[in-house]
Amino acid sequence: MCHRTEPVVTGPSEEPAWKQRAVERSIRTAKIRAEQRVQRFLDAAQSIIAEKGSTDFTVQEVVDRSKQSLRSFYLQFDGKHELLLALFEDALSRSADQIRAAASGQDTPLDQLRVAIELLFEFCRPDPSAQRPLFTDFAPQLLLTHPAEVKVAHSSMLALFTELMEKVDASGELRPGSNPRRLAAMTMQTVMFTAQSAGNADDATIKPISAEEVWNFCARGFAGS
Repeated sequence: MCHRTEPVVTGPSEEPAWKQRAVERSIRTAKIRAEQRVQRFLDAAQSIIAEKGSTDFTVQEVVDRSKQSLRSFYLQFDGKHELLLALFEDALSRSADQIRAAASGQDTPLDQLRVAIELLFEFCRPDPSAQRPLFTDFAPQLLLTHPAEVKVAHSSMLALFTELMEKVDASGELRPGSNPRRLAAMTMQTVMFTAQSAGNADDATIKPISAEEVWNFCARGFAGS
């Protein structure tokens, strides 16, 4: 009796290694080029903001300054809002790095947190000579219209304040039973909102709020003694 042999079904063979390498190289090259295009748009927008001292510019101005095409811009960004958001996130990340570096020069965790709070206040405080419209103009508007995006943009700064608050907790100087991350978030938001509200016209006739006052106010909320 003859037995019928069933054909063996094999899966698709793997792509040759040379083809995988070629595809990976192509993807890397495209990614690098896209990052370069994005950076040129960001640099162009930043230079326009520095010149004007405000975020009052058009997409076409950015395109012209970057010497790229309008089509290329809309391949990278949905519009001006997303461009400003990218600039804001980048500015917050760089500010967090600067604050971390300055705070690291202090001996105690509480002093490190004090430096961080006072510097964040100065970064966010309206100052015509400093020209920081991303913090003083764009950020307050963004908070009202796109709170979820604000949360993402603030992630690097929140990570820093959480790290510093946890160090204060580990040193035994935080109020008993406190949650360091929640306190870090509330402290950061208090400092930024107070700073951004400190430049109202009515403040011209009274003594402006200082970074030291903000620190003293916040410290009473989380310090153990």
